[in-house]
This record gives sequence, structure tokens and C-alpha cells, in this order.
Amino acid sequence: MGAGVSQRLVLTALGAVAGAALWLLTDSLPALLFGTAALALTVYAWVFAVATLLLAGPMPPARAASSAALVAVVMAGLAALAGRSEILPFDTLDRPLHWLAGLVVVFVPLPFLIAAGRAEGWRHYATLFTESWGLVVRGAAAGLFTGFVWGLIALSDALLRIVGITLLDWLWSAEVLVWIVTGGVLGLSLAVVGELGDVLSPALVLRLFRLLVVPVLAVMALFILALPFSGLSGLLGGVSVTLTLLAMIGAAATLLTAALDRDDGMAAHGAVMRQAMQALALLLPVPAVLAAYALWLRVDQYGWTPDRVFAAVIAVLGLGYGFGYALAVIRRRHWMARIRAVNTGMALALVALAALWLTPLLDAQRIAAQSQLSRFEAGLTPVEALDVPAIDGWGRAGADARARLAEIAATPGQEALAALLADPYALPDETPEGRAALLATLAGLMPLQPPAATATRDLLLQAIPAGELQRWIDACRAQMPDGRAGCVFAVADLWPAEPGEEALVVLRDASGWVDVTGIGLRGGVPTQSTAVAMDGALVDPARGEALLRALQDAPAPVTPAPLNRIGRGAASEGWLLLP
Repeated sequence: MGAGVSQRLVLTALGAVAGAALWLLTDSLPALLFGTAALALTVYAWVFAVATLLLAGPMPPARAASSAALVAVVMAGLAALAGRSEILPFDTLDRPLHWLAGLVVVFVPLPFLIAAGRAEGWRHYATLFTESWGLVVRGAAAGLFTGFVWGLIALSDALLRIVGITLLDWLWSAEVLVWIVTGGVLGLSLAVVGELGDVLSPALVLRLFRLLVVPVLAVMALFILALPFSGLSGLLGGVSVTLTLLAMIGAAATLLTAALDRDDGMAAHGAVMRQAMQALALLLPVPAVLAAYALWLRVDQYGWTPDRVFAAVIAVLGLGYGFGYALAVIRRRHWMARIRAVNTGMALALVALAALWLTPLLDAQRIAAQSQLSRFEAGLTPVEALDVPAIDGWGRAGADARARLAEIAATPGQEALAALLADPYALPDETPEGRAALLATLAGLMPLQPPAATATRDLLLQAIPAGELQRWIDACRAQMPDGRAGCVFAVADLWPAEPGEEALVVLRDASGWVDVTGIGLRGGVPTQSTAVAMDGALVDPARGEALLRALQDAPAPVTPAPLNRIGRGAASEGWLLLP
């Protein structure tokens, strides 16, 4: 029996056994074990199975199993620590950011383990580079083949059923068989892919990535050149802006890594490409600093949440990559080797931060709960702005914060907090008294243009339900960074064919996104209406804030719209082509 056939049989059997074991754990373990031990054992089994299959190609099966066991033990321990911060340990599996951290802890060390078994050592960059991209290509190819096999099985079953043959019923009737077949096919495909390392080389992917270095450099340069003219108001869009900037840094770093390849001899050649690589590396600190600044603005205004803690961790990595790459180029000599060294160091930092994320040392839920509680106690967050449902979802730390809020609610003068804690999902009071209270609160918070149009405003607000009024109040309270209210009510005669005046309402929520809506009289009845920009484009945060400030500063200028419609009859019928 040849070595290739033997490897295929070993990995197929290993995959099938792993599938059966994972089914047993998933199906029977909850009935046998509870709590942290069950969570740790489940995570260990999954990580050991997947890591062994991935490592068994570049490493002998026995060494692959021992290396996978080491990774699985570490990941199981981290999962147990993460589970202790939850009300129920298995709740940690419902945290997408925990999954992301776990994937980093499991997969990023694998190339280091492969390199450690070779003469060059665990930090040999050429080995790390080759094996990292090789794992990506092999895993993707094996996953695609496994999905194709299941698609073929389902298609075969459907075809045979046409002629009354139900031979595949046995496969669907026993869930364990699905797991066994999936594991076996995955193991077989990984074995075959490993044999075809030269054919499935990542070289094609790397060459394609090189083509994108210059376009990404152009986009990055255009962004930086536009900053002096657009200002920094676009950074106020919240975590989404921060993550956009950091994602761009990640994309640029990936492209640079692909262009640098495993060593200078394999790196992209040509003066233009080399200069583009250097220029892109030098620009990376700018979006990194801007991302950190945008996040700081959001945290300073609204405090920490788990998402913002995650963004802060990514921002630290972005600053490391940005300044590491730029300093490597500034030092000129051997700049490519220095960037490769930065990649190695940042990969280890990435694993360390991902591991810390799963420990009490970097418990994002605890940080967020303490931040929101401290802001409330300091008077920085009003009762209406407390996101109690979110706090309830922050595990043990959220429960502790909820208990402290309950203590505060029991003191005199905290009736509003007590009502909120009693029913965080309660809709605003729809009684005449409750609605009058909401309207009075909104009138005191929402700027009106022109200021004398109170009668029109009060008439048009009849079209707005109580729940929507509360949302408008929340938007007004979510102030812009300059302290202005996050809302405006602008009255103008926008429908010449209808009697009376209409209004444009602009709202900016806590995340920085801006919403524009309209209200008018149709047949004398106040009615909400859709408001769109003349060019049909969505209102981005910067454009929306500019509109908000302009309408707050002065009454809205009204000009005719230079549009004709296709249609006849009522003015509301027909079609418009937006310019």
C-alpha cells in the first residue's frame, strides 16, 4: 500500500471517528454533564478534531494529534474561563466575538506548530508564510469538496426517488451517519489536497492580490487628501466608522504581505510596485490613528459597550501594524525583512489579545457594565437612555449592574428608573395624559424652524404614534459632539397642491446615522411621508449632520423642484425620474 493511499485511509478514518465523537458529545453530553466541564470537553473535542485534520497533511499524523491536543487544551481552558462570566456557561457560545477570538486562538498558532517541527525553527518566516496560506487553500478546497459531496448525495436521493428507489433513507434516518460521512469526506479531501500541494499552491491567489496594491494605495491616498477639505465630522459615525478604517488597514496589510511573499527573491519586482508598496506602508498610520480617535469620541460620549471594547482591541492591532510597517520603510535598508518581522510579532500579539478576550483580564461585558453603571450614577446617562435589555445580555456582569440599578431604583425620586427596570420593553403610554407628556418633552428638546411655527408643529405631530415620539426624544437627547440636539423640525410649504404647510424632520441616533422623514396634510389629515434626497442617494452621517446643522441655524429655504412626471390625473400619481 502506497504512502498516499495509507494517508488517505488514516485521515478518512480519523475524520469519521471525529464526526461520530462530536455527534456523541453534541447529542448526549448535555444529558450527562452540566456547566463548565461540559463546555470545556465540547470545545476540546471540536478543536482537537479540526486541528488534527488540518495538521495531518504538513505533519505526521501522530505529531499532528499531539500538536492539536495542545491547542485544544488551551482553547478548552479559555472557553471554561469565558463560561464563568456567563449566567450559564454554554451562553458563551452565543457570543459572536467569543467565536472570533476562539478561531484566532485555534488557527493562527497552527503554522507556528508546523514550523516548530522543522529544522529552521518556529519563527522561520518562509515556513510560516507558506504554511499559513497553504492551510487557507487546503481548508477552503476541502470544505468546498465536502459541500459538493453533500449536494451530490441530496441530488442523487432526489433522482432515485423519481423512480421509487429510497436507498438513501438510511443515511437521513440516523443523525450520527451524517456526522460520520461529513468527517470522513472532509478527512479524505484534506488528504488528497495535501498530495496536490504543488497544484493547489496559493501562488495564484498571492499573484492576484498583488494586482490590488496600487488601487488600494490610490483609494487610501484619495481619502487622506480629502481629509483637510471634508474635516473630521465623518469620524463621528460611531463604531462602524472605526471598523471601516480598521478593515481597510487589514486589507492593505494582507495585500502587502502577499506582495512581499516569503522572501525578497519571491517578492513583487518592478520599481513601480516596490514604490507603491512602500507608499502604502507609510500611509497606514493615518487611518489607524483616525480609527482610534473616532472610537475615543464615541466612548467619551456614550461609554463602553462590548462592541466598543472589541473595536478598541482591533484599534490596538491596527496601530501596531500601521506604525510597524511605516517604521520599517522609514529605516529603508532591509525594509521588506522588517515588515515580515512585524507580521510575525503581530501574529503573536493577535493570539495573545484573542486569548485575553476570553479571560477575566479583558472581560468586555464587565468593562461595559461598569462603564454604563458609572455613567448613570454620575448623571451622564439619563434614565431614558439606559439600554436595560443590552445590560441584561451581558452575563454575570450585566446581572450585577442590574442589581445595583435595582438598589438605586428603590430610593426616593427614582420612580422612572423603577418603571424602566420593571418592564424595559414597555411602550410609551398611549393615554391622552401620556401622549401629552411626550409631546411636551419633545417640544422642549427639538429645535423648531421657524421658531414661531408651533401651531403647525403641534398639528402635524398628531400623525406620530407614541412609540415614534419616544424615538424622536431619544434622538434629540443623543447630542452631536458639539452639544447640539440630534434632531430638528423644519416647517415649510413643500406640497403646493395641498393646503397648509408640511415639515421635514431630521433625526440623528446614538450611532451617528441620520434619518429624514416628512409629515404633511392629505385631505386635512396629518400623515407621515417618505423624504428622499433629489439625487436618490442615501443620507450618510456627514451629509445628514450638515443638513441637521443647516436646518437648526435658519428656516429651510424653499425652491421649486425642476422635475416633470410621466402620468396624468391626481398629482400623487405618475412617475418621477430623480436626477
